[in-house]
Amino acid sequence: MDPAEEPPSMLWGLDPIFSAFARLYVRDILHMTESTQVPGIYFYNSHPIYKVDVLGTVVYKREREDFFCYGVDDGTGVINCLCWKNDLLKEQETGKSGGDCTIGAQGGFNPLAELKKRKLAQQSRCRLEIGELLRARGPVKTSRQQREITASTFYKVNDPVMAAQIAWMMEVPQLYKGCYDKPPRPQIHTSGASAISCVTRATQILKDFFKQREVTRFRPYDVQDLLQPLITSQPQPASAEQEPVAGPSAGQQLRKLLKEALQVLQDEGIVFRKVSSQNEVYHVTAQDKDLLITIKDIIREDSKREKYAEKGCHILHILSAVRQRYSLNVSNAALMLSLKSLECNSDIISTSDSYYTMF
Repeated sequence: MDPAEEPPSMLWGLDPIFSAFARLYVRDILHMTESTQVPGIYFYNSHPIYKVDVLGTVVYKREREDFFCYGVDDGTGVINCLCWKNDLLKEQETGKSGGDCTIGAQGGFNPLAELKKRKLAQQSRCRLEIGELLRARGPVKTSRQQREITASTFYKVNDPVMAAQIAWMMEVPQLYKGCYDKPPRPQIHTSGASAISCVTRATQILKDFFKQREVTRFRPYDVQDLLQPLITSQPQPASAEQEPVAGPSAGQQLRKLLKEALQVLQDEGIVFRKVSSQNEVYHVTAQDKDLLITIKDIIREDSKREKYAEKGCHILHILSAVRQRYSLNVSNAALMLSLKSLECNSDIISTSDSYYTMF
């Protein structure tokens, strides 16, 4: 990257990838350009990156007194991973970990024996051989003109049917498509930043109003005046000599802001429209008792069926039934909020991920 094109360091923290362990291909890690402002920071497609997450096969191994050096191959390239030994491995090598584990009654629970088993299991996951699968995450650095990863966490992945590798190969391209290959969002335009901030503030005002007044349903013009201070408090031209710029009126700005805030609330599942009509009546999900009763009835009835007796009803099944009985406009987000509310009140029980039942 040309130093002139490198974004200022004060803006790096605005990129969410900067704070995450980026799951990049080894090929891209090896070809990232290092920052001219701060050593140890690298750029992929203008995204600042300093820590990564890789999964690959060990193709070479070197062991020293305090660390391992594993060569990790993910199919696109090979990178060296420096993995520091923990105290358990050092104790094992010096012979300090082998204690007398025969204390306690025979056939009973022996804490020392169980502790030793756990230590051995942890040691086996840190000591890998060539051909085994390693997952490592940590900061990237350049040592002796060679790119490598200083692993803060590493472990052997037991993957006999290649389930972990297949899941990795399906997830990483989606991350590239949705995050890494997209340029960072511009952060220097104050008008765009103020617009985002204004919508966020408007959304929070509506949330507080619904909670304080326990609103069950409303129309847009019922809450429109709540957002009026956000329009009147917008900054005016710095100089009186500046000519006014033609633009939308205050009423148009208010209606646009309300529309954007309501769309955010719908996306989060906080409100929904039971019937799509010109009246534009919105229901507040948390206060819609009829929706909660419908969900409970569906789970109670279907949990008795043989198909759902063991694990309960899946969330997609509940969503389909709610849309048939109550409203076609209930979103997945609104259903999730209702299910969490019912579960907090002990009306339903989550048997496993995305499955619910009732006793």
